Amino acid sequence: MQRAWSLVRETSLSPYTYDYDHAPLGWITLAGWVFPLPKQFETFGNAINTGRFLMLLVHVAAVYLLFEIARRLSGSVLAATVTSFLFNVSPIAVYFQRQVLLDNLMMLWLLLSLFMLLRREVTIRSVFGGGLALGVALITKENAIFFVPSFMYLLYRRVKGSASSRFTSTLWPFAAATPIGAYVTYALLKNELLPSGFDFDLNNPPADHVSLLYTLWWQLNRNQGTLFSHTGLLQTSWLVRDKFLLIAGVCAMVMCLWIGTRDRRRNLGFLIAGTLAFGYAFYLVRGSVVLDFYVTPLIPMFALCVGMITDRLLKGSFANRFMRGAHSLTRVAVPSFVAVLLLVSPASGYLVHTNTEGRTQIADQYQSKINLTGMQHAQIAWVRKHVPPNSRVIMDDDLWGELHDVRPFYPYAHSHWNASSDPDVRDKLFKKKWQNVDYIIMSNKMRKSMMTNNSDGRENWILQALRNSTRVWSETEGNIKLEIYRVQ
Repeated sequence: MQRAWSLVRETSLSPYTYDYDHAPLGWITLAGWVFPLPKQFETFGNAINTGRFLMLLVHVAAVYLLFEIARRLSGSVLAATVTSFLFNVSPIAVYFQRQVLLDNLMMLWLLLSLFMLLRREVTIRSVFGGGLALGVALITKENAIFFVPSFMYLLYRRVKGSASSRFTSTLWPFAAATPIGAYVTYALLKNELLPSGFDFDLNNPPADHVSLLYTLWWQLNRNQGTLFSHTGLLQTSWLVRDKFLLIAGVCAMVMCLWIGTRDRRRNLGFLIAGTLAFGYAFYLVRGSVVLDFYVTPLIPMFALCVGMITDRLLKGSFANRFMRGAHSLTRVAVPSFVAVLLLVSPASGYLVHTNTEGRTQIADQYQSKINLTGMQHAQIAWVRKHVPPNSRVIMDDDLWGELHDVRPFYPYAHSHWNASSDPDVRDKLFKKKWQNVDYIIMSNKMRKSMMTNNSDGRENWILQALRNSTRVWSETEGNIKLEIYRVQ
């Protein structure tokens, strides 16, 4: 939303130096959504809430696309229903799909591309549309590339033997490459495609200008501890939110791969579902830096695998009418029973859970008493009342629009990401000295994000400012905690 603000207010891709850390189509989409609204960024209260409303529309469209994809891959309404159910009510899905994430926008384009390739008749229009949607997904967020092998194989199978196979198999990559080519051309025209002297030394970043290819090389070489450690996100965040979908998803993915590889001709749907989930799962476990929300694209793929395996396990052929009738009833009754069990069992956390006092209550994702947006409003209200507008502030990205788009403006309020990496902010405004920080506005888990982003020591001076500060405001709801610190 910060970069969407920059597009709308300043007609630039970022209010800071755009360093190609992400392809820009995601926030271009957000800017296109905000621009025609009556109050623009404040239409739904603040910038984040305005973005969340778009995420609601994105989710509704994604549910339809995922339902149709599951139905076409499996030939079963039951598989599509189970897939959509899990995609809608899984706690980990609810948690991430309401957030303003590039991943959610990327998945919408990926699902649209898959939907186009699965049309009953493969036409030039569907092939071109599918390729173009994939290209748009890739310049919304680059990790869409881990789905590309499955898409390529699906295209090969769909056009194999057709009269136009050579043309369509060439048209699809051309359409996918078109948005990517526009992005590369932008960097080339700004002389920001290659680093100076063709130097890709990660210990000495380019000093005179940023570089698209250098940034990609840097991202490929980032690494962190294993995802499976006791302090990894798998244990501390993802399994905590939804053990059922993640464990069932892994098992279903393996079964889809096994069924699909045994008979690739007859079980194409299983092979595509399994490889889509496997490709992105590989991305998460390969050892690079993984943030909490990176799991978002895996959720619909796991739901797809579970839906297809559920339908497969309940399918069968029986010799007489009575057994066929009983089996039809079973195919409805068993998934319905599991769905009810997930919704009413406190252990699942889908609809109800057990709180810290041992009482059963509505799960946090549906708990109206936990007003997280109200907490943010209270935090901003305290800032506007007690913090002078010329203060030098370190914060998280979520408050950027509120402090820069609503009077009084806070021109020296910057996220810890930019304060630790952008030379203009880090070296000129703060001079990498904790003494030059006046306030630190802490969002939930911001401290953990700062530690994750500090593998090379870039946030040491900000963490030192935090150690030399006094907490002047805090509010807690459930396991969510917001704070404000005044640096001494």
